[in-house]
Amino acid sequence: MDARIIGAPSDYGQDRRGVDMGPSAIRYAGLAAQLEAAGVDTEDAGDLPVPRAEERDPDYREPSEGRAKFLRETEDVADGLADEVAAALEADQTPLTLGGDHSVAIGTLRGAARDAEIGAVWFDAHGDFNTPSTSPSGNVHGMPLAATLGIGEFEGVEWANAPKLREENVVIVGLRSVDDAERDLIADSDVTAFTMSDVDERGIRAVVDDALQIAGHGVDGVHASLDLDWLDPNEAPGVGTPVRGGVTYREAHLAMELLADTELLRSMELVEVNPTLDDSNETAGLATELAASAFGKTVL
Repeated sequence: MDARIIGAPSDYGQDRRGVDMGPSAIRYAGLAAQLEAAGVDTEDAGDLPVPRAEERDPDYREPSEGRAKFLRETEDVADGLADEVAAALEADQTPLTLGGDHSVAIGTLRGAARDAEIGAVWFDAHGDFNTPSTSPSGNVHGMPLAATLGIGEFEGVEWANAPKLREENVVIVGLRSVDDAERDLIADSDVTAFTMSDVDERGIRAVVDDALQIAGHGVDGVHASLDLDWLDPNEAPGVGTPVRGGVTYREAHLAMELLADTELLRSMELVEVNPTLDDSNETAGLATELAASAFGKTVL
């Protein structure tokens, strides 16, 4: 497997500054070396040009209903990233996007689904299923799944939708923080959601096995979206929206190892690493290890 690293240093999707430094922190933590240890030939395509949020107007809104900050800027990032991801796939490379906040997933998914039917496994504490009218904050990092699936006000929004991604092939793993209206949207969809209670009761192997089977059924490949707040804050302190009760270090590695075993990985992103909140770049280092496991690195 060959990989192309694509930096998307966007912090348009959330209020806490610093996540735009995530790509640099992950690279500094040794991502290329970790991938090479997994036998992966790696090309680093650098970072997309992303103007600072402080230089832009956060109150621009589209779709017209509800609240959504920096949507024009999010669209620009998504368009550029989709092209970069599609180009990597055309070159027989597996795109690995480094966020940035989770809104960058809109671009990764659109690029990955441009010429193929794909599924997606969303490793996240949050559902990311809000829309502008349901979001309490207006932060787009809580909307990327709804955006790509065309939910609510995102229906028919070309720059956000990933037409070859079907709800029945989308699985959220490790959900433990969800807004009331968002909960209803997930329940009314064909998306499968496994909460941390499911992980506690059944174990990480059973849950991830089911998730990968659902996401991979009848598709050309699977996109893995890894938000570092999926892990417990004791394991990954450098995230903007930590939620207690997440997966452990070993559970996270096992999940990525199971993903690698399927040989279905088409694209991946690592998001929400905020070095200004981290402890000695610990979270960025963990992100590199988990990426390597997803790309096939094993102990023996």
